[in-house]
Amino acid sequence: MSKTPIALICVSSLFFAMPVFAGAAQSGHAPPFVTAETSSATTTSTAIPVAYQTTPGQTFSVYLTGYSFWDNTPPGSAAIARPVLRKSAGGTGTYNDPITIAVGHSFATGRQVLDFPPGTRFYFPALKRYAIVEDVCGDGPTPQFGPCHVGRNGMPWLDIYVDGRQAGQAAANSCMRRITGVHKVIVDPPNGFPVVKGALTESGCRT
Repeated sequence: MSKTPIALICVSSLFFAMPVFAGAAQSGHAPPFVTAETSSATTTSTAIPVAYQTTPGQTFSVYLTGYSFWDNTPPGSAAIARPVLRKSAGGTGTYNDPITIAVGHSFATGRQVLDFPPGTRFYFPALKRYAIVEDVCGDGPTPQFGPCHVGRNGMPWLDIYVDGRQAGQAAANSCMRRITGVHKVIVDPPNGFPVVKGALTESGCRT
């Protein structure tokens, strides 16, 4: 389960939809570097579980942060909440081996609702990586009030696994800071986009 980082700018052309509910089991990480208390994301006292409706190939902006082997929940692990292609966080960023990504979730209805369904693929042009939803971002009994579910400046908040197990915690932290910000993504993308293969931290965290 994932963790929450820094602040940024920009507003997205994302289209928000009415709630679409998908079940899930609890787990996940709390968000890195920027906490729910310090984030400028707007929360409400009556957060409603909303899953984003998208169409294959749709491009929109997201607020991206990262989590690593070192600050995962539990720390020093690659545990994930919603395995799809693997039992632990990983991936090299290719279409067939996308990197694990965590999304916001909610228990407001009494069951877990993910902002994007497990198995949803994204492509990040700036990172040249494919990613797949296999984890949730936000700990505790009310993750719907945390920044990952609330989003940032009208954009969904995604948290990508940067790994760092081999490179070390300092390198992983540096990578997380470097990638944090507004990114364009393509949801449910086709195969064939350019890829820089490798775990983000271990491959130099190029953006």
